Amino acid sequence: MADVNKQKGDADEKQFSGYTDKARPELFDVRAKLPQPTELKPGQLQEDLIRQYFENGYLVIEDFFTEEELQPARDCINQIVDDLAQKLFKAGKIKNLYEECGFTERLTKIESEFAGANIICSKLGAVPQALKDIWSNERLLNLVEQLIGPDIAGNPAWNLRTKVPRNIVTTVPWHQDVSYLDNDTYNMLIPTAWIPFVDANEENGCLEVADKGHRSGRVATHQCCWGDTFYTMLEEDEMQKTLEVDLERDRRLLPVKCGGLVLFNNMIPHRSLPNVSEGIRWSVDLRWQRASDPAGLWGMKDGVVMRSSKDPNFKIDWSSFDAVNRHIVQTEYIKGGKADLEEEEFDTTIQGPWMKKWEIVHMNKHVDRFMQQEETKGKS
Repeated sequence: MADVNKQKGDADEKQFSGYTDKARPELFDVRAKLPQPTELKPGQLQEDLIRQYFENGYLVIEDFFTEEELQPARDCINQIVDDLAQKLFKAGKIKNLYEECGFTERLTKIESEFAGANIICSKLGAVPQALKDIWSNERLLNLVEQLIGPDIAGNPAWNLRTKVPRNIVTTVPWHQDVSYLDNDTYNMLIPTAWIPFVDANEENGCLEVADKGHRSGRVATHQCCWGDTFYTMLEEDEMQKTLEVDLERDRRLLPVKCGGLVLFNNMIPHRSLPNVSEGIRWSVDLRWQRASDPAGLWGMKDGVVMRSSKDPNFKIDWSSFDAVNRHIVQTEYIKGGKADLEEEEFDTTIQGPWMKKWEIVHMNKHVDRFMQQEETKGKS
């Protein structure tokens, strides 16, 4: 990994499209939020907890899902891993299917033979039905309604987290979620539910947040890309300067048991700690937005409407959402043309529009491919 020479300072920051000097604290002013219901629907929370979410920027909710609700997702993940193992084995890229290994072990074994298997495993196209069922869970949508209102769409930026042990690609640095999305999202409320499928703790890499780091309503200047990854990164001095975060005072670890979830907004700085355990920490992060807001994925993919105040019997139509593979269109957006699907099948790099948004300060295989695609597009 090489450092790219860079110049600091406000003048240099402003040349990057992600930079903004605007502040939107009113987004998180609880006095301006929706009136809370006097009679709570299943899954909804008391007003003091909703207030805590807006004031602190996050909320840990224990015992939200039953084991019966989560097991289909585990079964689905096992099938995703098996499908990948079969493809890699058939292509001669691994010598063992590791069928004897369980939910928290098998992908690690595959990764030991084919580095980057965890990345391929996370680059899903259509949302598997078991994850759709969680994303559109009635109790969960009732809760989201308390945060953004009754007209709800699923934001296209959802992720299955394949956090194998001792792997830098599964360790996520400090960032705000808006650093990955187009600038329209600076004016939007996008709540995220981070849902683990095993107990998440400090050892296996739970989340950590900067308490109240969203309250200024500002988007800090990020950089790209952290370490040997494709992640944006937010330096601690920038967090302090722009977001008034003091990590000695404000950092909060958020362990949560399986069945619980962490709610957080799109502005709060957060990160995912290294997994130093012996097992895989599987999780999914799902996002919502008001159905009237722009999709927030660079015009590449629309959200999926999940609830309508005008139609109490509204049924979700996943067809157009499923028809667009986010990872393929991200590649096509960068290179300015159609992706080679055969080439993409075993590609262990990820690129996306956020790489155009921030200063590139570290080179690695993800950034190298981004640069190659940019160069190819410039010559076409």
